[in-house]
Amino acid sequence: MSDDISKSALRAVFTETNSLPGVLSRRQPVMGGHGTISLVGGNPELLDECWALADTCEQLWSRFISDSDISRINWSEGEPVRIAPLTRQLIAAMISGHTLTEGVYDPTLLPDVINAGYSTSTVDPTRSTQLPSSASAPGHLEGIKFSDDHVIVPTGTTLDPGGIAKGFTADLIAQHAIDKGAYGVMVEIGGDIVVQGDAPDGVAWRLGVEDPYVPDSHASIVRLQRGAVATSSQLKRRFGEGETSTHHLINPATHSSATAEAQTVTVIAASGARAEVLTKRGFVDKPEDFLAWLPSVGGAGLIIFADGRQQVSANWSIYA
Repeated sequence: MSDDISKSALRAVFTETNSLPGVLSRRQPVMGGHGTISLVGGNPELLDECWALADTCEQLWSRFISDSDISRINWSEGEPVRIAPLTRQLIAAMISGHTLTEGVYDPTLLPDVINAGYSTSTVDPTRSTQLPSSASAPGHLEGIKFSDDHVIVPTGTTLDPGGIAKGFTADLIAQHAIDKGAYGVMVEIGGDIVVQGDAPDGVAWRLGVEDPYVPDSHASIVRLQRGAVATSSQLKRRFGEGETSTHHLINPATHSSATAEAQTVTVIAASGARAEVLTKRGFVDKPEDFLAWLPSVGGAGLIIFADGRQQVSANWSIYA
């Protein structure tokens, strides 16, 4: 409580003097891409802690690291595996996302993802994902059992952290920064953005949604005081050439790359993990059905089509 009182007192000083605490920011490689962490009113030591947490999550969840929790789970063949508490939280988020999207988000489709061509790391070609011969898709997500610090995953079921790992990592870092005294924080991991607390301008965080067809430009600018923005795209991580090329976004009904009108789907939601899983239905549902459904589960959405046309949910204008 005393920390909250101190923060409130300092905010009053900033308001009275029309000044804001300084912003510390650092960009570096993470989770197969790059990320940026920005702290309002933080310090270099806290920024280091935030990046250390990002590294911890990657070491636990990368399917390209042979001794990660995820890799050990995928080779467990039904035997109990000791996992970190953070991994248990991630798996719980996967299960929740599967339920929320009525099965369209399915983290057990890793064999299909590999068959589509995404077996090797995009940043380190010496690392690839290997699965046991028992692996099949879909897996049995409902059969996952937790016991103390162990998890039992049914034989044949494998887990793909994919995008939810980025969104959940951003959620964890943002909360850690606030808990440790930052006034505000923005975490961007591979395009997934989570914000909490005071923005640098003292009003709201201004976040750009990338235009996939116009380099270095934005299709939309949204303003958030707290929450997340996640974008999934079938234009990235493509394998092969021309009309026969594939991508990593799998339609669970066909077990192959989704053939959707949507080229990119952006979702605003309360958390990075939630925003990530909600994007997946944008590549399976009809665009109008997806955009009508999103507000019912606390999301807002933007779809960009191959001709550059945009379509948004009715509540998108709240954030634009």
